[in-house]
Amino acid sequence: MKEADAYRNYLETLTPETLPQLSQFVTPDVHFIDPFNDVRGIDALRRVFEDMFDSVKDVVFQVDALALDKSIALMSWQFSGTLRGRSFKLQGMSKVLFTKDGRVSEHVDHWDSASQFYMRLPIIGSLLSFVRRRISSPGQT
Repeated sequence: MKEADAYRNYLETLTPETLPQLSQFVTPDVHFIDPFNDVRGIDALRRVFEDMFDSVKDVVFQVDALALDKSIALMSWQFSGTLRGRSFKLQGMSKVLFTKDGRVSEHVDHWDSASQFYMRLPIIGSLLSFVRRRISSPGQT
């Protein structure tokens, strides 16, 4: 599906300057979900991306694998950048639904926000590490 490849390329090369092209790739009522956002509409999605670029420096998004089944694409990806002077790297998966006209109507990101984000925060990370140790199976770290 050429639309999935085009969307993948758009995401991998997304910059504040390419945000105006978003409407070429998503529907006006696009639904976007990740661990921090659940928004509907192209303007709301644009604000999510704008906030990301305002908060995160040196953004790199790379799709490692793309699988297609009819109008659904599954993307395995890595996202990295610098937030408040600290480098980070996330790994995740996206489920992307395409309409008949080839634009995205739904984009759902799945990634482990606890271990990949919250665990790295000073106070919250310590608390989550404690809870994780208490509820994990014997022999787990």
